[in-house]
Amino acid sequence: MCKCLGISRQTYYYQSKKKPSESELEEIVTEVFYQNRKVYGTRKIKKVLDNQDIRVSRRKIGRIMKKRGLKSSYTMAYYKHHGSSCNEAPVENLLNREFARKKPLEAIVTDLTYVKVGRKWHYICLILDLFNREIIGYSCGKYKSAELVKRAFSRISYPLTEVSLFHTDRGKEFDNQTIETILQTFGITRSLSEKGCPYDNAVAESTYKSVKIEFVYPQHFETLEQLELELFDYVHWWNHLRLHGTLGYETPIQFRYQRLAERTLDHEQGHDRDSEAA
Repeated sequence: MCKCLGISRQTYYYQSKKKPSESELEEIVTEVFYQNRKVYGTRKIKKVLDNQDIRVSRRKIGRIMKKRGLKSSYTMAYYKHHGSSCNEAPVENLLNREFARKKPLEAIVTDLTYVKVGRKWHYICLILDLFNREIIGYSCGKYKSAELVKRAFSRISYPLTEVSLFHTDRGKEFDNQTIETILQTFGITRSLSEKGCPYDNAVAESTYKSVKIEFVYPQHFETLEQLELELFDYVHWWNHLRLHGTLGYETPIQFRYQRLAERTLDHEQGHDRDSEAA
């Protein structure tokens, strides 16, 4: 019959449905939101409503969520990057992306990252030894400054006179008299990444990515004291317990002692061979 009349079967079977009122729609959106562990945003809520034959735009769902104070757990506060002047010092990239080092403290790298404490942004500074990816120095504080880097240096338990190269990006927090004095005092050579090239400091960048996923994002810090305590615990776990794929799934401390023991053994065996030859 539909074919004869030239109409679609969908039109023949169509039945108008009563649209929910504004208040009913608000209740439905709220119910869907709480039924799904408060993680759904407008896109997924719209999909649920579509499956229930309720046609409503994401914009309208967004207005309802804002009105009801419904905020998805995936709605996170992101750090707003502030433009700053770049270190234009004529210092070369001596590291030259040679991240594999054969001796402890041959080259150390650092950078800063941000973390939310209460309702304000704070900063973390980590100093890493490229030999075994060990976090040898760390600090946290309210300000992105040379003082933060200085405190990270002060936590290094190894002799700074054994550090050969100190590599950073061109952030202004590394370009000041405080850092210059530390480097000159202990005879440490400075190395800087090329301007706007994060790959020149890839190990630090990769480490901070892991720190954010493993340490920053899963936790909520109310005070700077709490952050300091938790960071101390995390650094200990990173160095002594966390297995690193780059190190053949050894911990940084385990890798360090193992390689130093092997080097000592090779030196003793070489000395014995020289004695026998003599």
